[in-house]
Amino acid sequence: MRRRFVESTSVRTVGYSMSSRTLEIEYVNGSVYQYFDVPQPTYAGLMAAPSIGNFVNTQIKPYYEVAEV
Repeated sequence: MRRRFVESTSVRTVGYSMSSRTLEIEYVNGSVYQYFDVPQPTYAGLMAAPSIGNFVNTQIKPYYEVAEV
């Protein structure tokens, strides 16, 4: 999955697959996680958020199944 660099102190890159609805996040510590069944509007909200780290912590982590890559 292709990821894009983002402006964040906690997240380095973000990728999204519309076909599988999988969100992939690389954190600044180098770990990579995939979040499953994430709707496209949620991904769009993440990319537009003033704080990507806060959005991940409040809108992604509590709601979506996750696996470390």
